[in-house]
Amino acid sequence: MLQEFLFSKIHRATVTDANLNYVGSITVDEDLMKAAKIREWQKVDILDINNGERFQTYVIKGEPGSGCICLNGAAARKVQPGDKVIIISYAYFTPEDIEHHTPTVVMVDEKNKIIQNH
Repeated sequence: MLQEFLFSKIHRATVTDANLNYVGSITVDEDLMKAAKIREWQKVDILDINNGERFQTYVIKGEPGSGCICLNGAAARKVQPGDKVIIISYAYFTPEDIEHHTPTVVMVDEKNKIIQNH
């Protein structure tokens, strides 16, 4: 039996842009994606700390080192630039595998630069 658990998250990232006229997704700085082990096109949950919104979308790569966190398409209506968000990925594990799993947590500063990665 497989069960879904937290795989990784980018914690308290600052939304840098919201682009209503794009075809959906969240653009994330590629360096943050790599640190959080999130892949392009992967489904993620977005939790907006400022307004309580919770929704799902998929990730596209942003320019490495840019600090970009941009909600695109319909999701742009759910956030404002400057909002703090948590970007969460999940994975399916067997009971045996989960015993040895520790989620990756990437903490960022106000400019979305990594301050802690564990």
